[in-house]
Amino acid sequence: MAEEMRIVLRNLGKIDPLKLDEYIAAGGYKSLEKARSMDRKELIEEVKKSGLRGRGGAGFNCGMKWSFSYGIDSDQKYVICNADEGEPGTYKDRTIMENDPQSVLEGMAICGYAIGANKGYIYCRGEYPYVVEILNKAIAQAKDKGVLGDFDIEVRMGAGAYVCGEESALIESIEGNRGEPRFKPPFPPVKGLWQKPTIVNNVETFANIPVILEKGADWYAGIGASNYPGTKVVTLTGDVNNRTFFEVPTNTTIREVIYEFGGGIKGGKGFKAVQIGGTSGCFIPEANLDTSIDFDSMGKIGAALGSGAVFVMDESRNIVDVVERISKFFEHESCGKCTPCREGTKRMHEIMGRLNNGKGTANDVALLSKLGKVMSKACLCGLGQAAPAPVLTTIEHFKADYDAKLV
Repeated sequence: MAEEMRIVLRNLGKIDPLKLDEYIAAGGYKSLEKARSMDRKELIEEVKKSGLRGRGGAGFNCGMKWSFSYGIDSDQKYVICNADEGEPGTYKDRTIMENDPQSVLEGMAICGYAIGANKGYIYCRGEYPYVVEILNKAIAQAKDKGVLGDFDIEVRMGAGAYVCGEESALIESIEGNRGEPRFKPPFPPVKGLWQKPTIVNNVETFANIPVILEKGADWYAGIGASNYPGTKVVTLTGDVNNRTFFEVPTNTTIREVIYEFGGGIKGGKGFKAVQIGGTSGCFIPEANLDTSIDFDSMGKIGAALGSGAVFVMDESRNIVDVVERISKFFEHESCGKCTPCREGTKRMHEIMGRLNNGKGTANDVALLSKLGKVMSKACLCGLGQAAPAPVLTTIEHFKADYDAKLV
């Protein structure tokens, strides 16, 4: 792990996450003090200049998003931290919140000052009850110490719906409604929580903010890939020797992630495929392993960085079987609001089941491709749009696995 560069995980193992004084001794909340001494517009420009882009999957420029809410005159604005880490194989946000919750609170408070909001919410997934306890203790300590000033933070717990990782579905859930995505525009920075300007950023995104203000936008912009600067927390699972997490500059290649940080394929077997970005991620063949993990480089090979989860499969794995299980997951997690996703995920699972059981035909594979392309364009939110990615990319790169299953 000699090449690891810890920015987000800077305090991991160095401080007690439930002792605010240790966070302050490590330089905590100095960035918030600095932010409050700056002009709000100047602060947003500094974040924009750093090049920080969303670490939740969308990759949108953080400072630019903040500027949308800053420019709106409203009696109330909100800051929401998206901690609904529902992507299988992903546990980066959990790691951050368990080990350094105050950095997330500080990042949220800086955002609150920048856009003129005094209320924040952390939306934490239902499977993380112990993380909610950590966050509530951290918030209580910060309030008692007075470090957050007039910025108030409240934790809301999800009910385990994968779709609530999408920002507008998350907002609906906080409001007490069924977790379903909204039609956009308007986008949350303009009309979000209770129709007020709302900034929604990921846990990892907020944890970057204090360091950017401490060391400067130019410093941060000089790390990793120029178009997607900084670092990325990666969670590595599957057929690798080191199933672990680490933080690396964004110009690190997929090959380095698997063979250097991951220690190579377990049991000395050959590499078959890697899925990056969680269950909705694309399957990447060996020919593309020298691609950098940054957002834009991944996009050029038809893949996505997403949440930073890396799932490695060795040569013994049945790709069709894996994808059938993934299609079942999406069928179960679809909220059902839009027809392309509600019907598409169900039909996709049905067809994958036929293929995996040796009852499919070449026409089924062709139909899967057609259905997947329609879903990727017609579905309302990111869940439905990304659901076909594992199917489409495995048909493209691992067609032989499908052919072997045909009648």
